[in-house]
Parts: sequence; structure tokens; C-alpha cells
Amino acid sequence: MPHLVVAPDKFRGTASAAEVSAAVARGAAQAGWTADQVPMSDGGEGLLDVLGGTSHSATVAGPLGAPVQAEWRMLDPRAGRPGPTAVVEMSRAAGRALLPHAQGDEPLRADTAGVGQLLLAARDAGAGQVVIGCGGSATTDGGLGAVEAVRAGGGLGGVDLVVACDVTTAFRDAAALFGPQKGATPEQVTALAARLAALAERYRDECGVDVDALAGAGAAGGLAGGLAALGARIELGFDLVADLVGLEGRLAGCDLVVTGEGHLDPPSFQGKVPGGVLGLAGGRCPVLCIVGAADPPLLAAPPPGLEIISLHSRFGFARARKETATLIAEVTREALPRFCP
Repeated sequence: MPHLVVAPDKFRGTASAAEVSAAVARGAAQAGWTADQVPMSDGGEGLLDVLGGTSHSATVAGPLGAPVQAEWRMLDPRAGRPGPTAVVEMSRAAGRALLPHAQGDEPLRADTAGVGQLLLAARDAGAGQVVIGCGGSATTDGGLGAVEAVRAGGGLGGVDLVVACDVTTAFRDAAALFGPQKGATPEQVTALAARLAALAERYRDECGVDVDALAGAGAAGGLAGGLAALGARIELGFDLVADLVGLEGRLAGCDLVVTGEGHLDPPSFQGKVPGGVLGLAGGRCPVLCIVGAADPPLLAAPPPGLEIISLHSRFGFARARKETATLIAEVTREALPRFCP
């Protein structure tokens, strides 16, 4: 019986990575294939659901200081990890969903104090390592809120910090690149950029860390750089998650890999899940990429070894949004005969 591995990212706003995986598995079963479901993340929102573990929650400061209840996870022990590993999504404490329509001075005031409080909660629960997902940020505070919260809480006591991100943005570029997405006016972007520049100097002087030299330090409005000043390592989120779920080993011997995301565009092949899966497959087997939509040039000329199916192109925008899981199962079932070994 032919076998596939399904390793998709979420379809933002319509289906989680787990729901996409389950839909592909249903279509595969109908076509007579077996499927190993490996929902993926590049370090953004959805990281907790992908990695699983025991659920915990803590009341922390939201992006403007009001308390929010934030979930985090503790993974099962595994050889090679420095003690129990906790997983934190910064968006649970300081995400855009908590500040959906920033206005006035909110883009300037939003901070990451709650993220620091989540790190302290993980420390208190016995974590030896904390993985921090850096997607969906509402903040451009350079991580200062998190740094100050950790210091006020007595530090992390040797906890190993790993920042998972999907960008290589420089610390000082975070304001210009991401500020407008978070509601910042041009004048506020200028002020935020000046604040990040001053903060880079402060981290260099106080912590001995040159955040300007670190690729990805600008992730989540500079949170990655602030955590690096506390000693964190910045890693590509896809690579980190792939290691934690053992994706490369699970690809061994499969006849097809299915991946996907909500919208496929050139950045999808620069640290995102579809590009990461294509790279891991390494030409050993074909890769099918099912997406909500895709840039027309990619549909016309996909990368070598990749076939793309766009729900939007096949069924129209309304159905692609409303019937996402059903349509994923349908196109999987229809496509698999082309890949029979």
C-alpha cells in the first residue's frame, strides 16, 4: 500500500495544521494510501498545537498591560534536551489578536512584559529549556518588556532559551518592516526605529550582546533580539520544529510528501514550511503542495520537484475559505493516482 507523509502549516483563518493534516489523511485513505500526519509550524502561531505536550496557563500582562490568560506547554522529556522543555507562543501574551485595531499611541505603548512573565512561569514549573515562537506580534519594543520582567522576577537561572522565527530581519529594521502592519503611522515608525537603535546600544553595553549582528533579531518587533540579550539562541522555526517532531526520519521510505499553507508566495521558500519540507525531501520523493491560494507565477512555474494545487484556483475564493478541509480531502483523493509508485 503506498504511503505518504503530510506535513503542512496552518491555513490562517480557515484550518489549523492538524485539521489540514487530518483532511489529507482522509483523502489518502479514500484513495487507498496510508498517511503519517505531522502538522508543522515555522515558529509562528499554532506552534503549541503542533508540538503538543501538557497544557499549562498563566495570567500575564497583555500588550497594553491588561491581564490575559495565556496557555503554554511542557513537552515530554527527550534525550538531548537540557531538562523538561517548555513551549511558549509570544502571541498568547503580546499578539496582534490581543490588539486587533491599534490606534493612537498603542503601537508605541505595546510591550512584551507578558512574554517575560510566561518565561518565568515556565522556569517555576521546572523547565530546563524554553522554545519561544515569535509569530503574530503586536509589539515593537525590542523585547525590553520581556527583559525587564525576567530581571524583576529574579532571572531564568540557567534555563536554555531558544527563539523560533521565520524571518532573518535585522533588529533595527523591525520598525520599518513590521510597524505599519501593527498600526504604526509613519511618524511612529520613525520613533520606533530610533528606540530600537538606542536599545541595540543598551543591550551591547549592559549585556555584551551585539543584536545588530544577529540574523532574525528583528523578529516579533525585536523580541528575538531582546531574548538574545538574555542569552537566547535564534533558530529558524521550521528547522527547530522539524527536529522536535523527527520529520526527517519520518520521511524515510515514503512515496509522497504533502505540505501546504494558506497562501504560497516566494517567501514560502525562505524559512517557511513548504520550502523546508521541499528541502528535506531532497528529491527523494515528489512533493505535493496544497494551498488556499498561490501567486500566479508559482502556479505557472513551480520549483523543481513540487506540484501545487490551489483551492482558490480550483473552486473560487468563497468555497476555498468556507469548505477548506472538505476540499483538501477531495483534491488529495483526486491527485494521488498520479503519484502511485
